Amino acid sequence: MTDENAVQVPDWNGQSGERWVAYQTRLDAMMAVFGQAAIEAAAPAKGERVLDVGCGAGATSFDLAARVGANSHVLGVDISEPLIDRARALAPQDTSALFKVADASNIDLPEGAFDILFSRFGVMFFDNPTAAFAHMRRALKPGGRVAFVCWRAMAENDWLRLPMIAVKDILPAIAPPGPEAPGPFSFGDQGRVARILRGAGFTDVTFIPFDAAIPFGKGETRDAAIDDAVKMTFEVGPLSRALADQPDAVRIRAWAAARAVYAEHAGELSVMLNGSVWIVTARNPIGYGSAQQLSPSS
Repeated sequence: MTDENAVQVPDWNGQSGERWVAYQTRLDAMMAVFGQAAIEAAAPAKGERVLDVGCGAGATSFDLAARVGANSHVLGVDISEPLIDRARALAPQDTSALFKVADASNIDLPEGAFDILFSRFGVMFFDNPTAAFAHMRRALKPGGRVAFVCWRAMAENDWLRLPMIAVKDILPAIAPPGPEAPGPFSFGDQGRVARILRGAGFTDVTFIPFDAAIPFGKGETRDAAIDDAVKMTFEVGPLSRALADQPDAVRIRAWAAARAVYAEHAGELSVMLNGSVWIVTARNPIGYGSAQQLSPSS
């Protein structure tokens, strides 16, 4: 791999990747409704080939493979070896989905090999997203389609906003990432995403806002579900990193604050929190040579 995405690669092959594997079942359940919305927007047909970028443990790859049928295939790529290992372990015997540990921003793929470029929350982490999409576009057929789902602004997503607000007076001030820094919410700005895709050579860029309740945490009782939601918050995502070096006394206070926030929200066996995303689609123009790659400055 190149120096591109140099922070993301070791993180997702270390602690982040291991924790996502540990919580894979619940995390896939949280994101399922958004992945399905993006798959419907992609409208895969029998015989089409799909590149699934940032495929994680393979949930969307398996769904896409079922749509395109046994005579075609889906290639799921992810920078995380632990997640790709998990995807291979979960793969049904009859799936046409294949998996590869690779960085989609520089993966070597045949030109024009795919009908659809798809992603469920896997395209917001590129150091140079325009160059990454220009590279991936070369693997799409002329007229090929893009469909992905990405988070809107953090302020619109209670699953992260609420616990961060709960601990703001307990933890040292957490400097927010720059608006274009790689991260979960770096594609929240519709205008920026449109510029990236058009700069990479795509046309017909569209955005559909989509909102759904996310089942956060899981338990046999409401109290157990709330505790599990807090445990997930402490072990997966931005708050887990903010708490990593904090003493036990701070962590205990943060736990109580996050738990109080989650207890205010509906749900019996899970805590239901709002999630807000963009469903983004675009097209590789028919008259634009698939072999032509734009420069990173385009």
